[in-house]
Amino acid sequence: MAESMNGLHRSHRCTEVGSELVGQQVTLMGWVQKRRNLGSLIFIDLRDRSGIMQVVFDEPVVGSEGFAKASELRSEFVVAVVGTVQKRSAAVNENLKTGDIEVVATELRILSAAKTPPFPIEENSQTKEELRLKYRYLDLRRPDLQRNLMMRSKVTGIIRSFLQEEGFLEIETPILQKSTPEGARDYLVPSRIHPGSFYALPQSPQLFKQLLMCSGYDRYFQVAKCFRDEDLRADRQPEFTQIDMEMSFVDMEDVIDVNQRLLAKVFKEALGVEVPLPIPRMTWQEAMERFGSDKPDIRFGMELQNVSSVVADCGFGVFTGALEAGGSVRGINVKGQGAMPRKKIDKLVDFAKGCGAKGLAYLCINEDGTYKSSFAKFMTEEQLEALVKAMDGEPGDLLLFAADRDKTVWEVLGSLRLMLGKELGLYDEKKFAFLWVVDFPQFEWSDEQNRFVAMHHPFTMPYEEDIDKLVSDPGAVRAKAYDIILNGCELGGGSIRIHQNDVQEKMFEALGFTNEEAHDRFGFLLDAFSYGVPPHAGLAFGLDRMIMLMMGADSIRDVIAFPKVKDASCLMTEAPTPVEDVQLKELSLAITEKE
Repeated sequence: MAESMNGLHRSHRCTEVGSELVGQQVTLMGWVQKRRNLGSLIFIDLRDRSGIMQVVFDEPVVGSEGFAKASELRSEFVVAVVGTVQKRSAAVNENLKTGDIEVVATELRILSAAKTPPFPIEENSQTKEELRLKYRYLDLRRPDLQRNLMMRSKVTGIIRSFLQEEGFLEIETPILQKSTPEGARDYLVPSRIHPGSFYALPQSPQLFKQLLMCSGYDRYFQVAKCFRDEDLRADRQPEFTQIDMEMSFVDMEDVIDVNQRLLAKVFKEALGVEVPLPIPRMTWQEAMERFGSDKPDIRFGMELQNVSSVVADCGFGVFTGALEAGGSVRGINVKGQGAMPRKKIDKLVDFAKGCGAKGLAYLCINEDGTYKSSFAKFMTEEQLEALVKAMDGEPGDLLLFAADRDKTVWEVLGSLRLMLGKELGLYDEKKFAFLWVVDFPQFEWSDEQNRFVAMHHPFTMPYEEDIDKLVSDPGAVRAKAYDIILNGCELGGGSIRIHQNDVQEKMFEALGFTNEEAHDRFGFLLDAFSYGVPPHAGLAFGLDRMIMLMMGADSIRDVIAFPKVKDASCLMTEAPTPVEDVQLKELSLAITEKE
């Protein structure tokens, strides 16, 4: 039967007890990890969020009643133990922080009994994630997940402290706000008081933080909840947390300076890792040309090579056809993999097709200098040698080529490079490699919408020398935008904002908005700007993604207390669920089935 604490107070967490307390009495509380009954002695491993302490029940010490109670203990019982710290009588456990000491119990209280859990509460659980997420409250007892969430708390505290010292004010912005669809889908919230009207949950605090700059707050930050109704991946969730900030009277150098110093402080204080400053920079164009990605992983080489000029006059129609259509031919050199079996190469071809390629051309350089290739018969020996030279090919190398429009070639070879880098162990997984990517295109073409869309958002400032091209040649406009990359993941991004009305109007025109449409969506911001707005800029970090990378977790779900799965549902609470008709009626809503 469960007992009350009845005035008992915990004196320490398990691993707060050290050898300096030998001979002293302590009171510990937590969960039973496991119990071992040796007849005359009962051992339990007591677990709390700090770690594990071995507790010994010796009948002469604890008494027959206490010993009997100890024999009832099972995994996940919640208990309070009073006892004396002593050096371990048996072998020292070097895997535990408390491995050289134990607590000899003098009193035991069973605060709560527990059913047998549906899976073991242990580190690096092999239980299927679906089952663990259904019982997330049990999954969160696992030490590795607890370390992740404690690190998240620590990092958030460091960030808050740093930004406050830098003169930032923490200000909350609304969760219920106006829908301004431009980018990902909004989550909509129906209004009971205004039938037929909806709030939107914020995709970011973007507009409000710009309004705060109009209001003179100068430096703002927020640990902000954001929501996007989009397809999920391992590093995405329908709701996520940003470290969001905005600054007035600054340029790009000011924003980069503050944020790289912030990163250096976080990684030093939380992990003991030195981040060399300044963090290196690379233009968007260079990143795409060298790595096929605007978030390049620079921990290893295998960079893309543009061989379009080398194969321009060859007889291989796949190459020449891509060039005639305005595309390019590029390759990567997979060093030392020239003897890769054909079955494995076929898998690489299938992978490339999954990334949008029509195929993947390959050339194996044998150790004797001869070639095995999918296209060698279409080229002369001189052309092949020129191609191998352009790729820095050596005996034993595998050369892989993609030919298509640049966007597809970059996507294919960039993804292939990352997959091979991981598979072949080409980088140190414990290394942190930061990079600023700057000078993004202002726009990207959307085949789905058949128009240019903002690569970041409609309030990003173009370079002054490109403003005249906003309407006439939008594809050539560069943005004053910057992303911070860590190990091939976008950690955060931001931009200088447009603060001049005439530039903002040109921006809306380039995006295909009429004056009326722009004012309908963003009128409150444009009106605010008419009353005097300072030059301003900002940036937002993805906190979830940062902690995932810091802790080496496989998924963003491992660093969020109660995450959703890929269909945006919660396996534990079963949300989303239907609601009662009376609730719908109050909201003037009706559910209709799709045909």
